Amino acid sequence: MKILLVINPISGNSNKELLISSIKERISSKVEIFKTTGKDDIKKIKKLIATNNFERILVAGGDGTIKLVAEAMEEQSLPIGILPAGSANGLASDLDLPLEQEAFIKAALGDKKKEIDAIKINDQLCLHISDLGLNAELIREYEQGTFRGKFGYALQTIPTLFNTEGPYDFTIKANDKTFHRSGIMLAIANSKQFGTGAIVNANGEIDDGIFELLLFKKLDVFEVLKTLRKDAQLSREFLEVIPTKKASIHSSKKIDFQIDGEYCEALQHVEAEILPKKLSVFVP
Repeated sequence: MKILLVINPISGNSNKELLISSIKERISSKVEIFKTTGKDDIKKIKKLIATNNFERILVAGGDGTIKLVAEAMEEQSLPIGILPAGSANGLASDLDLPLEQEAFIKAALGDKKKEIDAIKINDQLCLHISDLGLNAELIREYEQGTFRGKFGYALQTIPTLFNTEGPYDFTIKANDKTFHRSGIMLAIANSKQFGTGAIVNANGEIDDGIFELLLFKKLDVFEVLKTLRKDAQLSREFLEVIPTKKASIHSSKKIDFQIDGEYCEALQHVEAEILPKKLSVFVP
């Protein structure tokens, strides 16, 4: 078995060299290692896939790194083994992947696979959760900061809350209806929770052929704390959920936007459509 190992060296705060050593100790296969740099990564990964007979790809990073690899496989699909090593590992959590190194390596090198959906958002893929508004503002500030991991997010939370430009006015077209809504954040969710563990989409499934639009109407500390419980039932005054397969979203002004934990840009218009069974991933 020939394996491509894609590593984001700056994701999270884990020691990637120890991870590489642990993988090599477990297998006798040939391992090609590619470290992302933020420059032409998709193009370079595409070339590696086209010129090698890989049987699977292992990805060490967060949701953004997994998304990058998925986009590089538009022409040739290979199963992915996820090695959770991001600041927030939302996709790994939704797939019930262990966060202990030996356990997630075992799953990534195993045989059990799960077919999961993706969402095409404008010209990009989303595997987990994308959003416009408050959380994207937080990610923008986090990426400009110097601290990684959940501590880095925590440092940016309070100033972001005080400086947010919300609420925002949205026009949403979905399920042959038009909705006019106002809120501090609009998420496009393919799963249940953020990488922080906050469960914001209790009925979300990563392989059900639909996604959910989650409109957060206001900042409510009590409701936010409820998201830390798996059985949380969020108030309709706080959260409105619109299940759909396709949606068009327009904001009255430019608004910060992120996909899978990676800040994109400030924009006004988003087109989203489900791509059923887009990716094959190894699970325990």
